[in-house]
Amino acid sequence: MSLTFPAREEIARLSARMLLEIKAVDFNAATPFTYASGLKGPTYVDCRRIISFPRVRQTLMDFMAATVMRDAGFEAFNNVAGGETAGIPFAAMVAERLGLPMTYVRKKPKGYGRNARIEGVMTEGQRVLLVEDLTTDGGSKLSFVDAIRDTGATCAHTAVVFYYGIFPETTQRLADHGVSLHHLCTWWDVLAEARAQAAFDAQTLAEVEVFLTDPRAWQAAHA
Repeated sequence: MSLTFPAREEIARLSARMLLEIKAVDFNAATPFTYASGLKGPTYVDCRRIISFPRVRQTLMDFMAATVMRDAGFEAFNNVAGGETAGIPFAAMVAERLGLPMTYVRKKPKGYGRNARIEGVMTEGQRVLLVEDLTTDGGSKLSFVDAIRDTGATCAHTAVVFYYGIFPETTQRLADHGVSLHHLCTWWDVLAEARAQAAFDAQTLAEVEVFLTDPRAWQAAHA
């Protein structure tokens, strides 16, 4: 394992740049994207694309391992768990960098056999890092954390590549559940890098900023 520890601002800038380069993020104000919730917005992110770009994948996972060690500690964990499904490859790569066992957490019991939610070996008393691709409002993380804690292990930290950074209740919601969030970049970092690169026209970037400033109001106006 050979990791460097760039400044947080540099990690955020480079992470945003890589996501733009591989088209994992996109802006479109003229034809907004429809989200799983049914609401619309001018921003889109798909972190699953990362696994298909080896240099980007390697750098982002180095950044995540470095971020977790710097923020949580070098000996803070002895198990890394991925959330089904997008978090699984990232958890495997982070576990490799940290030299730790890897497990994953199902969204719900598989319904046969052991009816387990945890796959792999997780034991009572282990300190588990939950790894996912992204978080919006933190809601999906709580179910994974609870499943980990049901084994008798502890889970006080989750790490993601991308954090929306536009819903102020997210970090408090996780904190109330005893979980700290670690991330590489947010929509604000992507917007700043998109402006620096002139990756989109000025009107689109301005509309994206309006959305990021108050997403609920923007969605209500574009219902």
